[in-house]
Amino acid sequence: MSLLYKTRMGLAIALASGLPLAGWAQDQAAPTETAGAHYQLSYVGQAKPGFDAAYSGTNSLEPEREFSNTFSATAYFGFRPWTGGEIYFNPEINQGHAFSNLSGLGGFTNGELSRTASSTPQLYRQRLFLRQTWNQGGPAERVGSDLNQLAGFVDTNRLVLTAGNFSVLDVFDSNAYAKDPRTQFMNWGHMTYAAFDYAADARGFGWGAAAEWYRGDWVFRVGRMTGPMTPNDLQLDFDILNHYGDQFEVEHAHELWGQPGKVRVLGWRDRAVLARYRDAINDGLANARTPDILRVRNTEQFKYGLGVNLEQALATDFGVFLRVMQADGATETYAFTEADQSVAAGISLQGTAWGRTQDTLGVSLMQNGISNDRREYLEAGGMSFFIGDGRLQYRPEQIFEMYYSLSVNTKTFITFDYQRIHNPAYNADRGPVDIGGVRLHTEF
Repeated sequence: MSLLYKTRMGLAIALASGLPLAGWAQDQAAPTETAGAHYQLSYVGQAKPGFDAAYSGTNSLEPEREFSNTFSATAYFGFRPWTGGEIYFNPEINQGHAFSNLSGLGGFTNGELSRTASSTPQLYRQRLFLRQTWNQGGPAERVGSDLNQLAGFVDTNRLVLTAGNFSVLDVFDSNAYAKDPRTQFMNWGHMTYAAFDYAADARGFGWGAAAEWYRGDWVFRVGRMTGPMTPNDLQLDFDILNHYGDQFEVEHAHELWGQPGKVRVLGWRDRAVLARYRDAINDGLANARTPDILRVRNTEQFKYGLGVNLEQALATDFGVFLRVMQADGATETYAFTEADQSVAAGISLQGTAWGRTQDTLGVSLMQNGISNDRREYLEAGGMSFFIGDGRLQYRPEQIFEMYYSLSVNTKTFITFDYQRIHNPAYNADRGPVDIGGVRLHTEF
């Protein structure tokens, strides 16, 4: 989350509580918070017109006009039970209706859809976790009050343990310009790498632990999380010694042309009962039938990948980002989306030049690809969790996204978003697809 964004949210909290700006400034230097509460509300509405499709299958994006929407309301409660310790609890209400029953794309158009399980409002526990910090010297850094963050001070050199019910993405693969679909780019492929099949339930959360070791400009992270009982299921598999998702990340902060930047390298490995596409293809050939991953989902498999994430400010109000990842591609999707290679790059520009300093313009390009095994499986008519047109003329899925976040006041933003998708679900016989969206987001 950018410094500018945290600053404007701090101002929003001050105004909402009736503090004058001078009082807010003094509060930033106040002693460590012992408890805190924050809230967010987000609504996203999207529409797509009809598009050309030579054919459609069971898991295709419907070629007719459709509308999609999501709503979420989240509370972020935290308290500090002892020195260095923080406990957080996030209840959330959400509801949503996806295009084509959440089928037919590798890069889905709204990251909020990963959390919605029903078209009627549902209350659930999103997070419940402990964060323990052991300070180990170096200059003290001020940490401001934020979502799941209590105001206080930490050492530059420190060890941080996060344990409990949370998301892999709460700790790994941060990016100042492309991370949060509630405030930045909406597409799933900007929440994280599209090819990052991180362990989680169908909403994107699990149980586990992650450790972070901060040393000057370096951060080293390692973690293990529970995955779903079956791929993309809400029910979690708590046999974490045998079925799990592991990740390791190295981050380095630097300055380039006098502006801050960061480079992150992330490696991950899943272990679970998963189907291999080659096994499904061979079974279909041997029995003269359409291949089906459900018939061969019977043995434990490893799945892994490696990615690089870069962010670089070019000016105080302008930055660029790049994510690139390659996964092995031998097995079916475990817990995220249908992609084995992903590239995403873009820019983020604050509205300083036109007198709207709290507005943001973002523009990005993304390309997702699949492995030869997954491609052959789909060409033979196979179906997977999110995609399956019955046949396939393979081309990489390409997505252009542009958004403009308009500041209504210091705590409320309206965003206008446009996405154009070529080769939806990797099929050149379908599309392109145009998606228009509007998002309302507020925090307090």
